[in-house]
Amino acid sequence: MTSRRTWLSVLTVLAALLLAMGAAACGGDDDDEGAGATTAETQAEEVTAGLVSDVGRFNDKSFNQSALEGLNKAKADLGADTRAIESRAAGDYVPNLSSLARQNYDVSIGVGFLLAGGVNTVARQFPDANFAIIDYSVMAPPFTDAKKNVETPTNVQGLTFATNENSYLIGCMAAMMAKARGGQQVISAVGGLDIPTVSIFIAGYQDGAKACNPGIKVLVGFSQDFVAQDKCKEIALNQIAQGSQAVFQVAGGCGLGALDAAKEKGKWGIGVDKDQSDLGAHILTSAVKRVDVAVFETVKAAQEGTLEGGTDALFNLENDGVALGTTSDKVTQDILDKVDELKQQIIDGDIKPKSSL
Repeated sequence: MTSRRTWLSVLTVLAALLLAMGAAACGGDDDDEGAGATTAETQAEEVTAGLVSDVGRFNDKSFNQSALEGLNKAKADLGADTRAIESRAAGDYVPNLSSLARQNYDVSIGVGFLLAGGVNTVARQFPDANFAIIDYSVMAPPFTDAKKNVETPTNVQGLTFATNENSYLIGCMAAMMAKARGGQQVISAVGGLDIPTVSIFIAGYQDGAKACNPGIKVLVGFSQDFVAQDKCKEIALNQIAQGSQAVFQVAGGCGLGALDAAKEKGKWGIGVDKDQSDLGAHILTSAVKRVDVAVFETVKAAQEGTLEGGTDALFNLENDGVALGTTSDKVTQDILDKVDELKQQIIDGDIKPKSSL
């Protein structure tokens, strides 16, 4: 009996061991399959993306910085292999873009309208590479190259923004704040260059201001610069001397000088591209252009094989491609309600803000 019980015990232990080994083997197969799927998935997700700044560079607390944040998000969320190159002068655009193309990046993105000529040139030299350009429509009439009119190559996608929409809301807000405060009914805007991607902001701002306060006067000045803060500050100080109660900056890094002037003189400042409320309590709100979203979505499209050259991707109020930044708590509820009402009317197509001066 003892011997039989011993053998039964041994057999029970062996059976348990065999079951454990079988389970482990099955578990190993699952792990291998999982590892294989992960590897395949990782391979499927591999994407390389490059970004070239304009002369404002990535520390402009505005347009270029937002683009870099989008690239970094693509690196973190999509596993993208990325490279960001700063341009110190306009002459750097072509060499920087060419550098990315030679390294066979899946997509190379130019940050801004100023790179249009460079993107056009390099895209023609590398017809098998993919490019995208922020703030430029490839479906618009041919842009002017340095010497001649040329059509944008079909391996370039335009990333465009309806910034007249959120600027319309901000113009209304600024004009209503001026009306509530009383005094001179004047607000203003300081632009960098008088180019479509700047004037679209200001056109919407003017349009919204006059819609909500017909008696408002909107002063406009251009610094002819996106970097030198002293130039924008001087223009803003002159506008404030003429009665401006709110200064809208549309000049990248240069525009920080305009916001500083507003702070210095106790007036409202309005940021651009990024939420610039961190600059102080004098910031009324910001006309946010989701350049970060555009860059991220472009890298994602390159990853998924859905990037379409020869087309434009539009970012607007409806898809949150443009928005208002943090709004001062000094803005009254009636003004906020009016802005919300107008926003919905724009989304519904009942209001079409002006897009040019």
